[in-house]
Amino acid sequence: MIEFTCDGFENYKSAFNKLFYRICKLNFGVPIACKKYGLKHNNNAIERYNGKIKDRMNGMRKGFSSFDGAENFMNLQCVIHNFVNPHQELRDKTPAEMAEIKLKLGRNKILGLARYLSDVPRT
Repeated sequence: MIEFTCDGFENYKSAFNKLFYRICKLNFGVPIACKKYGLKHNNNAIERYNGKIKDRMNGMRKGFSSFDGAENFMNLQCVIHNFVNPHQELRDKTPAEMAEIKLKLGRNKILGLARYLSDVPRT
């Protein structure tokens, strides 16, 4: 069974009950730094990721003009998170580097990704 874990923000609980209550389980009211309190789950990483997205969107001023624009933005954020930004917890490597995905992107990883993707044949 799929489990969702969230802090005590009441909107999460009402949205879960509306959409997923039949097929999933909810761990509601888990503190953000719960490992510190001896609990199993810890949502620090997702809270930090959500904060990064929120900070980025605040700089955009207008938001998105379409769902496709928002989807493209989130996909780009995921690619940057996994292939461009090093993570302290991963000894200053990207998740792709830790998974031994070797793309040879060079120093400017975003430009390297763009070049890599322009060489990939389209299906």
